[in-house]
Amino acid sequence: MKNPAGKLRRLQREEAVIRIIMRLATYTVIGVLGIIIFTILRRGLPSLSWEMIFRTPQGGFYFGKEGGILNAIAGSLYLATGATLLAFVTGYPVALFMNSTLRRHKRFVNGFRFILDLLWGIPSIVYGAFGFSVMIFFRVQASLLAGILVVAVFVLPIMIRAMDEGMKNSPAGLMEASLSLGMTPTGFSFRILSRQCLPGIVTAVLLSFGRAIGDAASVLFTTGFTDYIPRSLAEPAATLPLSIFFQLTSPIPEVRERAYAAASVLTFIILVISILARLSSAKLNHNAIKN
Repeated sequence: MKNPAGKLRRLQREEAVIRIIMRLATYTVIGVLGIIIFTILRRGLPSLSWEMIFRTPQGGFYFGKEGGILNAIAGSLYLATGATLLAFVTGYPVALFMNSTLRRHKRFVNGFRFILDLLWGIPSIVYGAFGFSVMIFFRVQASLLAGILVVAVFVLPIMIRAMDEGMKNSPAGLMEASLSLGMTPTGFSFRILSRQCLPGIVTAVLLSFGRAIGDAASVLFTTGFTDYIPRSLAEPAATLPLSIFFQLTSPIPEVRERAYAAASVLTFIILVISILARLSSAKLNHNAIKN
């Protein structure tokens, strides 16, 4: 018979080693994130000004002349908002359908989840190339609408899977109890399941918005670029990621420093979105527990 005390000491050593590895991994991720944010802010804040934020580019802005990135900020917000709303309108019923009517068909639902995970992992440049090919086929010019459609397709798997993760963890007997009281599957989906999983739905929307506003590859060929704020969906639009890219490739040092200022603005927007996601999720979870 093995020594119980020796086995206990071995388990304690294994646990200590695993804890050290977990702490090192956590501190490494935090350290890398801190270095990235520190580098962007250190180089970007000296070049950042109210004029840069609230003015559109004047002639030759990307060659070191006056102007700002208001067109890119507005274009990014238009693009991300439109794409997120379109993805939500499309993905929200799909997530509800997966976790209500199709709940008993586990093999089919798991297969569909696998497909969504594959779509989630496809690089955004592939979506951009696909959208560009479709635009060439239909002879459509680059515009804000084209960018919204491509980005919506890009974030749609993210939206569905994020909402699905929150919905599939709902109590198994919740649907049976609702149906036994005479509620239809559709009524259960929109009145019970949606309320139960509201924190996950809000988190999915904000997560998708963050991915949409920070992506450059999918809009490189579809949205175009302009120095003006778009007035309609048919006009091209500038975005912050592309603005950063164009400024970083400039041979002028002053313009490259402005790229870090624009990156600081984009980082701040994404940081605000992340904080809102955490606060709203915590608030909605607290209200759900109270109810």
